[in-house]
Amino acid sequence: MTGDDRLLARVAKQDRDAFQLLYERYADSVYRFALSILRAPHLAEDVLQETMMAVWKGAGKFRGRSKLKTWILGITRNQAYNLLRGEKKGKRLPEQDASAAVSDPTGSMHRDLAVQEALEALPEQQREVMHLVFYENLTVREAAGLLGIPTGTVKSRMHHARLNLAKELA
Repeated sequence: MTGDDRLLARVAKQDRDAFQLLYERYADSVYRFALSILRAPHLAEDVLQETMMAVWKGAGKFRGRSKLKTWILGITRNQAYNLLRGEKKGKRLPEQDASAAVSDPTGSMHRDLAVQEALEALPEQQREVMHLVFYENLTVREAAGLLGIPTGTVKSRMHHARLNLAKELA
């Protein structure tokens, strides 16, 4: 049993200290992944909170078939797309002033502006794969499992994303 597995087992027993540790360990990854999907800091914050509540409530349901981080990012992805689907069904998402600066509550997203803009220009599926593999350090197999697609599809999306990034940054 890994340290993460032990930590989650404590969370499953409603140990608030363990949950705080888990939150501190994964909040940054959850926020960044949600932001890569939603492109709105205030919505990424909402998804962070919803994801962590789902982890708190569902900790006992984790079966260890993947890494804990992969499981948590899968919840994040589902929460983000649920939010987007709600908007498409007519539930307006709260507006944010377009001139507001992108906030980063964890202070770890200081990336080169040109690279950020190039990543934002990628098609959604390519951006999602790049984020999981390069920023969250998931393996191709883990990203494929999280996304529910074959590993070859992940590799293909990464290849096309790299080509698109090279064009954008040239």
